[in-house]
Amino acid sequence: MSYTSHADLGGRDLPGAIVPEPEDERFHAAWEARALALTLAMGGTGAWNIDASRSARETLPAYAQMSYYQIWLAALEKLMAERGQVLPDELAAGHMLHPPVPVKRVLRAADVPAVLARGTNVERPAGAAPRFAVGQPVRARAGQAPHHTRLPAYVQGQVGTIAKQHGAHVFADAHAQGLGEQPQWLYTVVFDGEALWGPASAPGLEVSVDAWESYLEPAE
Repeated sequence: MSYTSHADLGGRDLPGAIVPEPEDERFHAAWEARALALTLAMGGTGAWNIDASRSARETLPAYAQMSYYQIWLAALEKLMAERGQVLPDELAAGHMLHPPVPVKRVLRAADVPAVLARGTNVERPAGAAPRFAVGQPVRARAGQAPHHTRLPAYVQGQVGTIAKQHGAHVFADAHAQGLGEQPQWLYTVVFDGEALWGPASAPGLEVSVDAWESYLEPAE
C-alpha cells in the first residue's frame, strides 16, 4: 500500500496567498483550544508516540481542505478509532457510549504545565561513531519513502554540507511505524539556495535541514 504525505509542501508552487497572522493569535475559535487539550491528554496516555501522530495527520485525505486544528482533531479521531478508543456511534452522538479502553497513564490537569515545560528528550546513546564529519559534502536520499519521514522533498537528491553533529536521536521514520526508537546520528545539513530553487533564489541564501544518517550518502 502506497504512503502519501499531504504535509510535505515546502518548495511547491501552491495556489492562494499565504496570510501572515500575529504570533500570539493561537486560536480562532473556542473549540480549537479544546482540540489541543484533547490531543495533549491522549498523547499523554502513551497510546501512540508523537511521530505516529504526525503520520496520522499528514495522511488525512482531506488535509489540504482542513484548518490546522481540524487536522489535529481528525487525526486524533483516526488514532483513537484504530485502537478502539472511540467508536463510530460515539462520534455521531458526541459523547461516550461504551466503557473506556484502559490506558497506560493519565495526564492530570494539574500536571500539564510541568509536563509541557519539561518536554521530551529524544537524544539517545550513540551505538556507533558518526558516519559523516563536519564540513563533509553529502547528498540527500532521493525517492519517495513508503512511510512517514522528516526529509523534505525539496532537498532529496541535492548536495549539501554537514554543518553540525547533534548526537544520536530517536529515528522518526521507525518510531512512526511502531518499530521502536532505532536511534541514529542526526546532522544539520546546509544546502545552497540556488541549488534548491534555481537562479531566482535570493543571493547568498542557505537552507539548513536536520537529517538523520540514513537520509544521507557521501557526495561523489
